[in-house]
Amino acid sequence: MACIYGDVMKIDTTGASEQTAKQDKLTVKGVDASKKLAEADLTRMEKYKSIITKVGKAKKMDPAVIAGIISRESRAGAALKNGWGDHGRGFGLMQVDKCHQSVGLWDSEENVTQGTEILIGQIKAIKVKFPQWTPEQCFKGGISAYNADAKNVHSYERMDVGTKGDDYANDVVARAKWFKSKGY
Repeated sequence: MACIYGDVMKIDTTGASEQTAKQDKLTVKGVDASKKLAEADLTRMEKYKSIITKVGKAKKMDPAVIAGIISRESRAGAALKNGWGDHGRGFGLMQVDKCHQSVGLWDSEENVTQGTEILIGQIKAIKVKFPQWTPEQCFKGGISAYNADAKNVHSYERMDVGTKGDDYANDVVARAKWFKSKGY
């Protein structure tokens, strides 16, 4: 299955910030921390692998990126209460923001499809905003914008400034690369 938005394996990443790594009381940060965070979510993620793969194929999105976002946003469901997270502002595995009318159950294919469509919309917005960027730069910028919106991405180097932990795209990309190594 080809992802039409770029190759996540070609995206540079610094991984998780110290703040993000502290979620699991990790003493490392960066790519190593992102890998450990993703690994902690793997057993729960396996329950959703068929949904993630199906949505990825249908939307031409890398399933590993979907898994990376699910790991970051909801810890594969572990951080949710009745499907809600972020103090009641996000719904579902990918934490679809309250400003969107969420569809389906929190762990459903419909909800993962909605989150993936929002991600695709942000990637397209970044392509318009930065037409000189490579596909991989737009892909990473779109991942950052999934958290903070395209209007908040001002440069490639500082795209994560203002995202939770100031590391959103870098952490998601590192987690996605790890999930790719696990068959996502």
